[in-house]
Amino acid sequence: MELIKMGQAAKDAAFHLATAPTAQKNRALAIIADELEANSDTILAANAKDIDKGREAGLTEALLDRLLLNEMRLKGIANDVRNVIGLNDPVGSEIDSKVLENGMSLSRRRVPLGVVGVIYEARPNVTIDIAALCLKTGNASILRGGKETFYSNMELVKVIQLALEKAELPAASVQYIEKPDRELVSQLLKLDDYVDMIIPRGGAGLHKMCKENSTIPVIIGGFGISHIFVDESADLEKSLLVVENAKVQRPSACNSLDTLLVHEKVAKDFLPMLANKLNGKVALVAEEKAKCHLSNAKDLRDVQEGDFDTEWLAFTLGVKVVDDVREAVEHMRIHNASHSDAIMTNSIESAELFINSVGSAAVYVNASTRFTDGAQFGLGAEVAVSTQKLHARGPMGLEELTSYKWVGKANYLARP
Repeated sequence: MELIKMGQAAKDAAFHLATAPTAQKNRALAIIADELEANSDTILAANAKDIDKGREAGLTEALLDRLLLNEMRLKGIANDVRNVIGLNDPVGSEIDSKVLENGMSLSRRRVPLGVVGVIYEARPNVTIDIAALCLKTGNASILRGGKETFYSNMELVKVIQLALEKAELPAASVQYIEKPDRELVSQLLKLDDYVDMIIPRGGAGLHKMCKENSTIPVIIGGFGISHIFVDESADLEKSLLVVENAKVQRPSACNSLDTLLVHEKVAKDFLPMLANKLNGKVALVAEEKAKCHLSNAKDLRDVQEGDFDTEWLAFTLGVKVVDDVREAVEHMRIHNASHSDAIMTNSIESAELFINSVGSAAVYVNASTRFTDGAQFGLGAEVAVSTQKLHARGPMGLEELTSYKWVGKANYLARP
């Protein structure tokens, strides 16, 4: 009954949000950003509780990093909200239009989805990202974070709802399921009378559970093995810097590098360079052809079954030598390349073959996989990274949180 009431309140809020002027939605976002900074001490104290409990529960350093908020990260989150204010509001815009032979003008107009349910794990910044993007696009949201972020999310939701009230928008526009009971997740997935879309953000298990149990459309994504292929024509020195960035900058992120594939013609030169660059930072997991070029690596082990299917989310990197770009693509096809993948090359032919063959949501030439991010793409933030092929792919920003309706205007005389 509690979830049904939340669903009813969200649906009512979505009705009001759908017609809220852009200025009012932007005011709510501005207040959220200001309140995040004004309540920094309270939010960070709550986050410290989550970190302490996480350590007590034995969470890995990678998970703790995903959970952690500090002054710099909180400031960045607030600025991401302000960036959303400056983006065009897609609601009400026309995708295309035409005039039919009978004189009727016909167009497709962007409209909110309605109510979005988001289930996510240890990423408190997701709470603000979702709220900001949903508010800008006139969608109500029902959020369910992991138990690891309980105290952080409680404080963040207080900030959001206070901002909504100050902006004279329904507080129920953003609601949070406080109880950690997993049964409530199952109930949310069946709330199709009120919720229009489910977006899971977490591991493969969460996505599988949502896909198999939801009676509501589900956006799948946020995980997948990320690869970089170093082609024989690549600038090796520059490629090394890209690989380092993709692996080391923030290994706990879903767009960090998991597997490095190297063309056999440059392996003997590139792999010793790689080991020198990453020694003391990254453990290497290598197959036989790669291992023979990594004698200078300080932390190296043989690849085991399943390693190339592992999203490391840590300072570990799989390494393999391949014959050419086609073998690289085939390896990626077998080992779940669906998120972010890149090729280092100076060959237009190899670049285009890679781009056209790889089935990933985001593909790069001579750039880091770490670019797959709503803020990096100029979307302000993201509600998720979709790796499916329908409705939305890659970072989901404002337009991906809208649908459209057909609008026909005539002069009383147009009849079928």
